[in-house]
Amino acid sequence: MSPIPKQAGDGSGFAVPKIRLEIRNLSDAGASSFLRAVHATDLLNSATRNVLRWLYASPSSPTTTVPPTRSVTLILRDMDGVAYTTGSDLDNDHKEVHFSTRYIAAIGADRVADEITGVVTHELVHCFQYNAFGTCPGGLIEGIADWVRLNCGLSPPHWKREAGGKWDGGYQHTAYFLEYLESRFGEGTVRRLNEKLRIQKYDEETFWVELLGHHVTKLWEEYGEKLKDEKTVVVGK
Repeated sequence: MSPIPKQAGDGSGFAVPKIRLEIRNLSDAGASSFLRAVHATDLLNSATRNVLRWLYASPSSPTTTVPPTRSVTLILRDMDGVAYTTGSDLDNDHKEVHFSTRYIAAIGADRVADEITGVVTHELVHCFQYNAFGTCPGGLIEGIADWVRLNCGLSPPHWKREAGGKWDGGYQHTAYFLEYLESRFGEGTVRRLNEKLRIQKYDEETFWVELLGHHVTKLWEEYGEKLKDEKTVVVGK
């Protein structure tokens, strides 16, 4: 069984919405692998609280406004890709996380529990994060999800810090950039970012200056310089 992911506090004060599990085909190899590797109830409840704690700190905080997500259904089914999250046919307050059993079946035995936990954690972030009324760059949305996964101790072995390309390249690329910002500007920076995405539309020319006092392109350049300096130190040793 997969270990419970590390938490930013215990998360016990947060109300967890109704959690459901739907398995389309119990005889599917990926479904069997999932059921052997993790305890679904423990995984989903713990990961949900974990996500809420990393995004919102404390239910008693005046800045805590958790989205009105009423239920989350994890659906295991045969499909291309890895996973995605969407609103249900009922309404957008009921979320569905679709997870590919084909992908699960292909995960090595030594990684299956951690990878399942990591993917589920990433997708649960999408059930509770804000998106600036639909104007937030997709790369930032995915980067926040992987930032939570990173801070839960669930980063896979192939992840690495890179400063090439655009800052909003998404996933771990942006997650490590957000971790740099969290370290530079203080604990709670990503929470403040998520809160800002709750209350206004995204305009890259003003958003980051208002949040951190710097344009994001400048922050990205400085992040790249920091990575170069760290590599130089390693080479020097």
